[in-house]
Amino acid sequence: MGADGMLPLWGLLGLVLAMSLAWRRQRRTGNAGVVDVLWTFGIGLLAVLYALAADGWGPRRLLVGVLAGAWSARLGWHLAVRVASEQEDGRYANLRRRLGQRFDGWMFWFFQAQAALAVLLSLAFLVPSLATAPGWRPQDGLAVALWLLSIGGESLADRQLRLWRANPANRGVTCRAGLWRYSRHPNYFFEWIHWTVYPVLSIGLPYGWTLWFAPLLMLFLVLRVTGIPPTEEQSLKSRGEDYRDYQRTTNAFFPGPPRAHASLETS
Repeated sequence: MGADGMLPLWGLLGLVLAMSLAWRRQRRTGNAGVVDVLWTFGIGLLAVLYALAADGWGPRRLLVGVLAGAWSARLGWHLAVRVASEQEDGRYANLRRRLGQRFDGWMFWFFQAQAALAVLLSLAFLVPSLATAPGWRPQDGLAVALWLLSIGGESLADRQLRLWRANPANRGVTCRAGLWRYSRHPNYFFEWIHWTVYPVLSIGLPYGWTLWFAPLLMLFLVLRVTGIPPTEEQSLKSRGEDYRDYQRTTNAFFPGPPRAHASLETS
């Protein structure tokens, strides 16, 4: 295995150690949300590592490092502030109640699984960083445009939700302001858009077609596993009929016009 091929392995070893230390921290603090912070910063650091150490065309490596690093810094800081200032995320709090004494042992392996997932997704940064073909192409501009859309949309959705929650009059009422009027999870939608950036950037590069696994995997996780299902379960518990009405009138993921009356959908 060449030096470039060893980069993900070194990244995995570093993240396994970091996740182990974070797991010990959550045992003391009772807040497992630190795993999301570390996962986000870890992926960004892997992108920067590949940009610095891989042997591909320099300007493309720089672009990948800047795009993924800036995405990681923004989202990681947003999550870090939330973890530090709020109670434990409802997803983890529910697991803590359900699993009882088994929670810490289960979470250890969850933290390690997040380390492995981060390295797997980071391959979307490694492939374009290894490509030696020089020169800019139209798909590079499209990738940057998608990145701007994803970061701008997710930042706006986060800000709109933060302002809504800051108003005491909105306590217990579901946010329907701005982007939240058109999707129940616009932050997840624009986060998913971010993962389309690197396959687009890699169109025509060696093994570039394989990178479409990243947005497909993220879409599956958001729609079926760690994203929407546990988030909406918690929202129904905390806001009840108000959130059920929101489900009936608003798309779950892909933005669309609100409906006056409709059955529940998972779009």
